[in-house]
Amino acid sequence: MPDHPQQGGFFVPTDPAAPPLEAALAAGRRAIAVRRDLHRYPEVAWTEMRTASLAARRLSDLGWEVRIGAQVLDPTKRLGLPSPEELDAHARRAAEQGADPAFLERVQGGMTAVVGDLHGALPGPTVALRVDMDALPIPEAEGAAHHPAQAGFASANAGTMHACGHDGHTAIGLAVAEVFAPLRAQMHGTLRLIFQPGEEGGRGALPMVAAGVLDDVDYLLSCHLGCGIPSGEFRSAMNGFFATTKIDATFHGQAAHAGFEPDQGSNALLAAAQAVTALHAIPRHHGGASRINVGVLRAGSGRNIIADTAYLMLETRGQTADIDAYMVARAKAALEGAAAMQGCSVEVVAAGSATTTPCDRALSDVVAEAAAAVPGLRAEAEPWHAGASDDFAYMMRRVQERGGLATYAGIGTDLPSGHHTRTFDIREADLAPGVAALVAAIHRLLHHAGPPSSLAAGGGAALPRGAGR
Repeated sequence: MPDHPQQGGFFVPTDPAAPPLEAALAAGRRAIAVRRDLHRYPEVAWTEMRTASLAARRLSDLGWEVRIGAQVLDPTKRLGLPSPEELDAHARRAAEQGADPAFLERVQGGMTAVVGDLHGALPGPTVALRVDMDALPIPEAEGAAHHPAQAGFASANAGTMHACGHDGHTAIGLAVAEVFAPLRAQMHGTLRLIFQPGEEGGRGALPMVAAGVLDDVDYLLSCHLGCGIPSGEFRSAMNGFFATTKIDATFHGQAAHAGFEPDQGSNALLAAAQAVTALHAIPRHHGGASRINVGVLRAGSGRNIIADTAYLMLETRGQTADIDAYMVARAKAALEGAAAMQGCSVEVVAAGSATTTPCDRALSDVVAEAAAAVPGLRAEAEPWHAGASDDFAYMMRRVQERGGLATYAGIGTDLPSGHHTRTFDIREADLAPGVAALVAAIHRLLHHAGPPSSLAAGGGAALPRGAGR
């Protein structure tokens, strides 16, 4: 290993090369085709088998060290897992739709997590970028006014679409992999790309945290397209995410003939309906914002039968973890009370969660300064208020607890409709500057010295860098 001048116990590179912005912009433009392919074949949480296998193949072909499935995911921590029959059906579909056979077997059974590491030739910190891969159970719009439909890459999987931009996030992650792959000989430290399943519903982050994927990370980044940020703008920090708990509730009653002996039944449908009104009537917490929503109600089997089962899917959110815990406690009381009123029982199961933690300003300032070098992109360090939830916060918290720094960036893109709608789409031209902004930030961090605590707000081009933690 070549000698380096020393400063304060850390070596200082002489005149670090500028970030490869032209290569990043070119890779970002090529990412449009990747995004369209992923958009065409969306996969919901724990079924991202085609997506994960193709991401692993691309990383492997680029020379990254790839870990997949059980290597980067604790299966005992998974929530909201589809049935074995559903998982098998999705595996068959993934194979039919072009999944990579060499990796498909390793992501079956709800093991759809991929991590790629690129180790530089010189010592330095570990910088990680997380991107999510899952889609939503929403049927996509079919009209000519919807660009994916008009251009021929709308969802081929009925009832499922990328309605939150995760297809774009995965494409961005693979573009970053492409840019850094040929730079290993000049790289300091390690770049890690984390392709996370199951962000929707708060299911994928905790199993990866439990597997130790974040334990050696010094600087952690993630990104999201849209979120109200306009095209041409990049926010290096998004705060204001809610803590959230996802709950499945199954009511069990007693079937009976609705005309002959209705008194012999216990109406699970009515219990669920009363629960819905009680849930939405929960008093809001005085200490901060809170949310509750019942998104699914299924019950009954016929008009002349007292329904013996009913099923709810709901979620709570809170500005803090304590507020969310308050909402969860009141929600469980409402569910149990409604069941008791109708002589039913209720089974309550946690199906996912996310916490909340703020972005580190020292890191987001450096990220914004680096991103400002991208032509035509306005980079802002002032935090953007997100107002939704993302289980990436568990990853952030793990890194922060171990002395690292984390931030969640927003890539602006003008949207034809809001997130989680049938007509959601992104402005694809915004992928290229988004890739370039992340490449610039990662390049800067890989040239920073020592422990994250030494990262100065605004960091300059001459930041020293060291051997990491």
